[in-house]
Amino acid sequence: KRYQHIFTVVDAFTKFVWFYPVKTTSEAEALQKLKIQQTVFGNPSRIISDKGSAFTSKDFEDYCKDEGIQHIQITTGVPRANGQIERMHGTLLPVLAKLSIDDPAKWFKFVPDVQRIINSTVSRSTKFTPFEFVTGVKMRNKADLKIKEILDEEYMNSIIQEKETIREEAKVNIFKVQEENRRQYNRRRRNAPIYKINDLVAIKRTQLGGGLKLKPKFLGPYKVIKIKPHDRYDVAKVRSHEGPAAISTSADHMKPWSDAVVP
Repeated sequence: KRYQHIFTVVDAFTKFVWFYPVKTTSEAEALQKLKIQQTVFGNPSRIISDKGSAFTSKDFEDYCKDEGIQHIQITTGVPRANGQIERMHGTLLPVLAKLSIDDPAKWFKFVPDVQRIINSTVSRSTKFTPFEFVTGVKMRNKADLKIKEILDEEYMNSIIQEKETIREEAKVNIFKVQEENRRQYNRRRRNAPIYKINDLVAIKRTQLGGGLKLKPKFLGPYKVIKIKPHDRYDVAKVRSHEGPAAISTSADHMKPWSDAVVP
């Protein structure tokens, strides 16, 4: 039977990655690969996995319990809870598809080289290569320019996709805040008074600079000459007094003339 899947292990701290081509998603294959890890590195303190059948089996549960490993399963439908694996797969799978384009069934032959180059590439988060982080020395690595070029392209695509995802989430969050602010404003807001054509009103003095602080806050009388949408009005001066001859204003900057305190 051909290899159908990849069992991936990522060290959360160093970002070192291991890719194991596997033929099934059974707990037997998963445990076999973890035991390979164990012989070289010992046991991790914690494993974060999805809720695939291999990880929900009693054998896997017993293994973690016997080895003193804390097993955390991410919520179904929330892959970002295990984001490092998701990002790694988002890079790996397109690269393998491009490398094996002439014979797609042989994709697994390219896995070791891709793993080697990923582990010898500087991580954006740590500023070191994963190999250097684990061993303390730089990997002596024969450059495979084709794989490196494809990996760089996929890394850039993943960065662009992450930015788009962040932007979309930000838009949703901004909308939620705006909607909440709107509801709170509407709860506090009193209904604006309604004026009719020829009503006499006073308008709010909008400039309170030097020498104006002791002057009345409203000017008038003014006559409503036009009613506009959204509680807006055009008003014109009646008689001779301080203020513009005509102006467009809003209901929250107006008072009935009889209620206004004017000189």
